[in-house]
Amino acid sequence: MKTLKKQRRIQIIVITFIALALSTALIGYAMRDGINFFRSPSEVLEQPPEKDEVFRIGGLVQENSLIKGTGTSINFIVTDGNKSVPVQYSGILPDLFAEGQGMIATGKYSDGKFIASEILAKHDENYMPKEVIDTLKEQGVYKKVNN
Repeated sequence: MKTLKKQRRIQIIVITFIALALSTALIGYAMRDGINFFRSPSEVLEQPPEKDEVFRIGGLVQENSLIKGTGTSINFIVTDGNKSVPVQYSGILPDLFAEGQGMIATGKYSDGKFIASEILAKHDENYMPKEVIDTLKEQGVYKKVNN
């Protein structure tokens, strides 16, 4: 009788472990597309990502680089003060998107150009994404705005 109880316990523990491992694997697989790593233009040019890798690039929109194409197509250059990467975007830009302002774009890097699927602009006159601030501080070009 005791051996039957031991067998049942072991079976329950093994089944529970397998179910836990399977659910953890499924959650990890589902979240892989939701994880986007941030890179500065310098990091992108030093170590180009794989062609199908989705990531975020951030920096300042370079002055006099915004070119509006036909329809909703927009081309511009994002810079961290050290290096620059051309960006292509097709869609409606956020209202606060402007040259010389901080931005972060999500997309893929292909053939020397970042193809953006989403663009986030500064929130208000003092906002800049933390990752962009950190990169600009490393480059020595960050200027703090005083209120």
